[in-house]
Amino acid sequence: MASAATTASTTPTAVSTWTIDPAHSGVEFAVKHMMVSTVKGRFGSFEGRIQLNEADPASSSVSASVDTASVDTREAQRDAHLRSDDFFGAEQYPKMTFRSTKVEHVEGDRWQITGDLTIRDATREVVLDTEYEGQIKDVWGKQRAAFNAETVLNRKEFGLNWNGLIETGGVVVGDKVRVTLNIAAVRNDPLSS
Repeated sequence: MASAATTASTTPTAVSTWTIDPAHSGVEFAVKHMMVSTVKGRFGSFEGRIQLNEADPASSSVSASVDTASVDTREAQRDAHLRSDDFFGAEQYPKMTFRSTKVEHVEGDRWQITGDLTIRDATREVVLDTEYEGQIKDVWGKQRAAFNAETVLNRKEFGLNWNGLIETGGVVVGDKVRVTLNIAAVRNDPLSS
């Protein structure tokens, strides 16, 4: 048993750790407003890590958190309402989190990342349709990777239930929320040469 442990610890691993670079990434959403128009917003503060296994990509993992108070729709009154208990309840629930549970290859550079998303005190499984955009070494010698991901959520499944009725029928805020992630990540550990 000891010799197996020694062998395992000296065998090089293909697993690398990457940190999401918030300065070059985006967490955005879009939702119907008044049944016809679409309101877009973003979150300005978030962080995350990717454990990337290049030899066995399906065993890779992602964890991330978003500061709910950093919501920005370019309209101060609406942003304050989104931070309130009608929506994110940012004071009581300052973070929403995502932890992957499964990574599956679809084809080419397309993947599906399944995981547990927690908003407020509700956790639901979501699937991120993800595209791997490649890697480069930047001008500072750091390895960078880029990914795009999308999913559609039903906000009511996460306790974001507030709505108003329109005089002519219909509701103020749609239930479906399209989430778009543009992620740049920087490799933490040194590359083997």
